[in-house]
Amino acid sequence: MSTVKKLTQLPATAICGNDITSSCLYVSALTIAYAGQFAWIALLMVAGVLFLFRKIYGEVVGALPLNGGAYNVLLNTTTKSNASIAACLTILSYMVTAVISASEAMQYLHSLFLSINVFVATIVLLTLFLLLVIMGITESAIVATIIFITHLATMALLILSGFWFVANHGLHIANVNFHAPVSGGIFTALIFGFSTAMLGISGFESSANFVEEQAPGVFPKTLRNMWVAVSIINPLMALTAILVLPLGDAIHHKEALLSFLGYSTSGKWLSTIISIDATLVLSGAVLTSYVGVGGLIKRMTLDRILPQSLLKENKRGSVPRIFILFFALCLSVLFITAGELEPLAGVYTISFLLVMVYFGFGNFLLKIKRSRLPRPEYAPAYVVALAILTVLIAIYYNVKLHPKYLVVFLQYFIPAIIVIYVLLSRKQILQYLLIVINSFFDTIKKWAVLSRFHITKYIRKLSNQQFVYFTKGDNIAVLNKVMMYVQENEITSRLKIVTVLKEGQEISASFLNDLEVLDRAYPEIDIEFIQLTGN
Repeated sequence: MSTVKKLTQLPATAICGNDITSSCLYVSALTIAYAGQFAWIALLMVAGVLFLFRKIYGEVVGALPLNGGAYNVLLNTTTKSNASIAACLTILSYMVTAVISASEAMQYLHSLFLSINVFVATIVLLTLFLLLVIMGITESAIVATIIFITHLATMALLILSGFWFVANHGLHIANVNFHAPVSGGIFTALIFGFSTAMLGISGFESSANFVEEQAPGVFPKTLRNMWVAVSIINPLMALTAILVLPLGDAIHHKEALLSFLGYSTSGKWLSTIISIDATLVLSGAVLTSYVGVGGLIKRMTLDRILPQSLLKENKRGSVPRIFILFFALCLSVLFITAGELEPLAGVYTISFLLVMVYFGFGNFLLKIKRSRLPRPEYAPAYVVALAILTVLIAIYYNVKLHPKYLVVFLQYFIPAIIVIYVLLSRKQILQYLLIVINSFFDTIKKWAVLSRFHITKYIRKLSNQQFVYFTKGDNIAVLNKVMMYVQENEITSRLKIVTVLKEGQEISASFLNDLEVLDRAYPEIDIEFIQLTGN
């Protein structure tokens, strides 16, 4: 097995940070359009919600330090079917993030080099990062780190340039903006601005999807670093725009607000730097999508939801088949939508906000069903409830503002979930197919025998896969729940129960008697009990 170097704090933060910090390129303008001069307050509210989710993610991933994010926690607290819904939402979010980020990056590059064809360049960029992730996550992290540091430095330069402009030209524009009338009142402006600004936290879930590639203790630091970056950059960027630009100009130039802001404060040179930075950091968000979805799909494949052939690794420890599959899905989305960003935004908005909701519910289930698991930090129940409520409010008002987004989202989500459910039920489908073949090929004995042989062989192969459960000496009620879970959710009929004993320790006779009872109660499941000695 290949040994892969674990990510330290900076590269791990860079991989997920490029996605979440790239949000300032568009979220400031969108928030100003709805909240006007109070946009920076709406963005601070979003930072508050993100602070709540730091605790939620920290508890869940600390207790279950495996790739998969919301899918992982739901898999460990409920059924595979429910977990697969969260997985579909996450994969959709990553697909759309990759396509939108690549397309927007090439739009910025096109503003510098008009001869570039945006559609073709988008395909080239997706292909470039496919090759990069196939090379390995360490090489990907180096590129992500360079982009991340460059982006932070550029954003700091733009904010300082804005305040320098105000220091030299006064607060006349700011006074006009802050005294402008607010359509619908301050509360309406803030609620719509907040709901729109929630787009700015997309990417926060990414770190949980590649936690196994991070060194011990790094994950909570990535959450902290992303929260600090978003809490500082996004509100300050919106405030800078309000201090420097008339609100009408900020809304009119929403497609490239930061580039226009740089031009207004320091001229063409800063505008060009912003465009180059936007191209780089949006490209970094494409890399984040590849890395995040790689960890998630690998976990789903290990759980026997997806074909095992996807797990084949190259010499660098990468899983190229997973990345090629994701690349093909991204291209399909790009061609279906012809690169139009509006339908993509519909899928993007709802899917990633629902992933956040699922993670919150997963935290509740973890408290109830896996309370004995040790965890480095704990999110109080009222914090989890408040976090879920705020995201549900954001979903509601986003759908209210753009009803057609929900329709577009369902057009992508329903086919995706159907595919996943077919894969989950493939053993039963093969059994039904065997019945059909037996009846259809009765007159063609040779084909019937051949078909039965191959399908029966594959069903046997699925059933022979092992499900491993580690126990510290659970009572019969807990073990019975394990048996029921395997019977209801797993394809396999082989269960391996493992316990690790200290030197000189012995398993209790009552536990062994319980195992015999369960073996008789579930004759269709082959139980193997293993004792190991360790610390």
